[in-house]
Amino acid sequence: MRLTQDNIQAEFMRAGGLQQAGRVAEAAALWAEIVAASPGSPEARANLGGALVELGRFAEAQAELRRAVAMAPDAAWAHAGLGRLHLLTHSWAAAEAAYAAALALAPDDPKIRLALGQLCLMLGDYARGWPLYEARSEAPSQNAPRLNLPNEWRGEPLAGKRLLIWPEQGYGDQLQFARFAPVLQAAGAAVTLVAPPELTALFAGLGVEVMEQQAGPMTLPTPDYWSLLLSIPGRLGTTLETIPAAPYLTVPQDRRARWAGHAPPGAVGVVWRGRATAGNTHRSLASLAALAPLAAAGATLVDLSEPLGDFADLAAVIDQLDLLVTVDTAAAHLAGALGKPCWVLLPWFRSDWRWLAGRDDSPWYPSVRLFRQPAFGDWDGAISALAAAYAAQFRS
Repeated sequence: MRLTQDNIQAEFMRAGGLQQAGRVAEAAALWAEIVAASPGSPEARANLGGALVELGRFAEAQAELRRAVAMAPDAAWAHAGLGRLHLLTHSWAAAEAAYAAALALAPDDPKIRLALGQLCLMLGDYARGWPLYEARSEAPSQNAPRLNLPNEWRGEPLAGKRLLIWPEQGYGDQLQFARFAPVLQAAGAAVTLVAPPELTALFAGLGVEVMEQQAGPMTLPTPDYWSLLLSIPGRLGTTLETIPAAPYLTVPQDRRARWAGHAPPGAVGVVWRGRATAGNTHRSLASLAALAPLAAAGATLVDLSEPLGDFADLAAVIDQLDLLVTVDTAAAHLAGALGKPCWVLLPWFRSDWRWLAGRDDSPWYPSVRLFRQPAFGDWDGAISALAAAYAAQFRS
C-alpha cells in the first residue's frame, strides 16, 4: 500500500502493534516505509531505531535515534530512546548521559526514572539506583502496584511493629529479595510475607509468617507498616558490601522425601529456556542440544526446563545435583538462595541488572558463577567456556 498523509497515522498504529506482538522484522520494515514517506517525523525515526535495536542492527538504529534527537532536542522520549540503545549495547557512560538529558526534560517521567535506576543498579551504584527504582510502581508492565494502605514503610524503626510485605514482579525477583524478610524480623518486626501459591511452601522455611496470595480480592491484616518486596533494600541502604548473601532457603522435608533419587549421583541439572514471551526469547537457548559441549565434557544432564510442581519441588531436585546450569530464569535465584552451585548463562543483549555488569560472580549469591555471551547472540562462545570450566572443575 502506498503511504499518504491520509493513511500514515493508521500505519503508525499498525507498526506499533506488530512490534508489540513480537513481529519486529515486519514492524521495522513498515517503520522504514513510514520514514521514507514522512522523513521529517522524529517519532517515526525513533520507532524505526527502536525496532532495529531489537534486530541487532545497532549501527542503523543509532543513526535513526540520533536523527530523532537532532529533530526533537526538547523531547525527553527521543533522548530516552537513544539511552536505551546505549544501555543495551553496553555503552554505559553514553546511556547515563542520554537518560540524564531525558530526565532533565521530564523529571517526573516514571519510565525514564526507572531506566536510569536500572542502569545505576546494573553498575553497582545502589545509592543512586534504589531511589530511582521506586518509579517501577508507576511504570507500565512492571507488576509492582503499590497497596492502597497507609503507612508505607520508609525505613522507620520496626521493633514491636507489624510489617506486611507485598510481592511484586516475577518469581525470580521474589526468590532473590525474600532474604530481607528474616532480616526485618530480626530487627524486631512481626513480618507477614505475602507470596503466590508457587512459593508459599518454600518460603515457610524463612521463619516469618507467610500468607498465600489470592487471585481475587484479599482480606489483609492491618499492619503498622507495609512495603513492596523490592523496596526493602533501598530502605535499608543496601550496598554491594552489605547484601545479606548467606543461603536463606531450605528444602521442606516432605519435598525432599517426595523427590528422593530423582537425579542420579553427580548429575548436572539444566534449564535451557525460560517462559516463552515476546521479550524473553533472547534469554533462551534454541534447544537442549545447544548444551551438547557440556555433555561431551562428561556431564550427565537432567533436563529441568519443564515444571515439576511448585518451587519447593524444584528445590528438592536441585538439592540432589552437583551443579545447576541455567539460562536467566527463576531457577538461578532458587539455586543461589539454597547455596547450591549454579552456573548461569547470560545473554549479551538485555542482560538483567540483577546480575550487574562485567562480572562473572554475584554478590547476591556466592555459589553462583556467570557465563556471559561474548557478543550479541553468541551462545556458542558462552557454552564453550562453561563446558571447559566444567571439565576443569568436575572431571579433572
